[in-house]
Parts: sequence; structure tokens; C-alpha cells
Amino acid sequence: MKVVYEDNHVIIVSKRSGEIVQGDKTGDAPLSDAVKAYLKEKYQKPGAVFLGVVHRLDRPVWGLVVFARTSKALSRLNDMFRQGQVHKTYWALVARRDLPAEWTTLEHWLVRNEQQNKSYAYATERPRSKHAELRYRALAHSDRYTLLEVRLLTGRHHQIRCQLAAIGSPIKGDLKYGAPRSNADGSICLLARRVEFEHPVSHVPISVEAPLPDDRLWQSFATVGTERP
Repeated sequence: MKVVYEDNHVIIVSKRSGEIVQGDKTGDAPLSDAVKAYLKEKYQKPGAVFLGVVHRLDRPVWGLVVFARTSKALSRLNDMFRQGQVHKTYWALVARRDLPAEWTTLEHWLVRNEQQNKSYAYATERPRSKHAELRYRALAHSDRYTLLEVRLLTGRHHQIRCQLAAIGSPIKGDLKYGAPRSNADGSICLLARRVEFEHPVSHVPISVEAPLPDDRLWQSFATVGTERP
């Protein structure tokens, strides 16, 4: 992990693919424990370190994760995430090259299969389905891949992965959603690139970007900039 923002109430880290945000049935050490250990050592805290998990990021995904350092920040950030006041921008690499450079909206109804840990996208509402909406555009191209910028308008299980696959553009390395082959490191080429929100206590604007993964393909897009909407 890499700490990219920190104050008395909030800490934002950029996680590597393969790290889990919070403990699960695998028993693997979660990112939250690593952040607690970092805070304990840095500030020489004698007792338990408070850290609130306010959202998650899929294990094979890279990028920004926001944690609360105080109960006040946790409560307010939970409300902000629930009300859509935290704006997240993702970068994704896909093989398809004919995707539009202008902002395009995708809307589906997603049904989550708990046993498969997978979501399915439908054009119309289905039983147990949830409405999913995002905006995307093509930012740049390499010889074989297109870099997409994606902004979530809803927050559903595997939403970006599922919706891009539904238009024939599975994310590079994402075997679960139809990519033809895996990445050597087990990652998928999806990065939580930027997060923007009003600080839950000081109310100043926060805007943070994640570094690109240290990978030749990702680094080929290092000079690509992004614009605010």
C-alpha cells in the first residue's frame, strides 16, 4: 500500500491488486490491518488504533481506498458514500478500440449471484435486480488496448466489470467477466484512479489521485491527463 493522503480524521491509501480491504473467509491479512499498523508505528500509539472501513475495492483491483481515523469521520463518510457525495473515477483497460471518446452513459439492471460472486447485467428490470448506471469515455489507445475513464453513478457489486463486459468490453485480465486470458500477476486492469469529496469535518475539498501500477502497459499511459466533468 501507499499512503496518498492523511490528516487527523481521514487516511487514503492506494492498494495493490491482491490486497483485500477488510478481513474475509480467506483469513488473509487485510489492508485495514496494515493501515492500523502504519498509524500505530508512526504515532507511537500505545493501545488499539481506531480505523473505520467506509467502502471496499475488489481484491484484483488497484487504487484508492478511503478510511476514517475517527468515529465522527466514519459516521459522516458513511452517510456521504450512501448519498453519492463521494465521487470516484476509475481507469480501465479493454481490448475493444471502437469505443467513443465522448462521455457515454451505460444503464443496466444487475442481478447478483452470491454463490458465484458474480453479477449479471440485463437491459430491463428483473426480480432482485438493482439499477446500475455509469459514464465512460475512451481516453487513449496503445497498440492493443484502449484506456477508458469511468465514473460511477451508482455503486453495485462488480458494477464496472459487469457493465463493460455487457457491451463486449471485458477488462483485461478479468476472466470472471469474459476476458480471454488472465494477467500474470492475477490482477485485472481496473484502477480506482481518483476520489473527490468534501472533508467530513473541515469541509475543505479533497481530490486525490492514485499512482499507476508499476507495469509496462499501465505506464504507457502515464502522460494521459483527465478533465473534470
